[in-house]
Order: sequence, then C-alpha cells, then structure tokens
Amino acid sequence: MDTKTTTEKTGESAESAEGAESAKTAEAAPAEDTAVVVLDKQADDLTDDAADALADDEDDEDDLLSEEAAPASSGIGGAAAAVVSAALGAVALTGTWTGKVVSERETLLGQIKTSGSGTPAQQISEIYGDAWHSTALVNGVFSLVALFVAVLVLILPGRPTWVRSVAVAGAVLGGLGLLLSAGTYFDLFLSLPTAGS
Repeated sequence: MDTKTTTEKTGESAESAEGAESAKTAEAAPAEDTAVVVLDKQADDLTDDAADALADDEDDEDDLLSEEAAPASSGIGGAAAAVVSAALGAVALTGTWTGKVVSERETLLGQIKTSGSGTPAQQISEIYGDAWHSTALVNGVFSLVALFVAVLVLILPGRPTWVRSVAVAGAVLGGLGLLLSAGTYFDLFLSLPTAGS
C-alpha cells in the first residue's frame, strides 16, 4: 500500500508539475506574442519615421538644387550686366565711335551753314562748339546707361562679391563719365574760344 500511495503521490506531483509548466507555457506564449506585436509595431513606426525622414531629406535636396539652379542662371545675367556696365563706363570716358560720327556730322553741318556768310564767332560755334557738345551728349548717354545697369545689378540680391565689385566699378566709371560729359556739354571745364583770341 505504501508503494501504491507513493506511486499515486508521485503521479499526482508529476501531473501537477506538468500542469504548472503548461500553465507557464500558456502564460509565456501570449507574452511572447505580445512582445512580437509590440516589436513589429515599433519596427513599423521606425520604418514610417525613416521613410518620412528620407522624404524630407529628398525635399530639402530638391529645394537646394532648385535654389542653386535659379541663381546660377540669373547669376550669369548679373555678371554679364556688371561687366557691360564697367565697359560702358570706360567707353564713355574714352569716347565712342558713335560720338565721333555725330561730332563729324555736326562739323560738316556747321561748315555748310557758315560757308559763305558766317562770322568767325558763328563759325566757331557751329563748326566746333556743336561738335564738342554732340560728343559730350553721346558720351553722357553711354555714361547714364552704364550707371543705370550698374545700379540695377547692385540692388538685386544674391549676387556674388566679384559681380558686385565689377558693378561698383561700372557705377563709378558711369558716374565719372556723366560728370565729365555734363561739364563738357555746359562748357564748365573749357569754354569755346572767342573770335578775337
């Protein structure tokens, strides 16, 4: 009887141990499933966050590329305008072919007007004075255009330093040419000679 009782007790304890293990396994299985679901959810969240971050990075790169592309095309125009303004300012100071043609035309017209009956003072005014004033007027127009283009380049934002420097040079040359042209046109620097001198 003792053996039967011991065997029964051992059987019962084995069954209770198996029941406890199966209960633990049953409890562990949902916990593992829950952990897997949580990890899957976190992975999905991370994947969504990574996709959003990647999309934001691509948008930022597109914005940077578009910002770099826009000033590149307008930068070439600004640089060309700055160089043109400096060249126009230099040409206005040294004289232009157009100014020479206009001056010679005024000289010829003065000779025609005073060919037979012009006084010496009238000849000086018609032949030389009008030619000088015409040259000053043409050079003044070139100076004004140079100054306008240079100021336009300077007021537009986003220009490189060298473009702004060339535009400043064009503005200075244009302003100086305008000043000299105005002085020549209004006889502020040199007056026309008189007939008696």
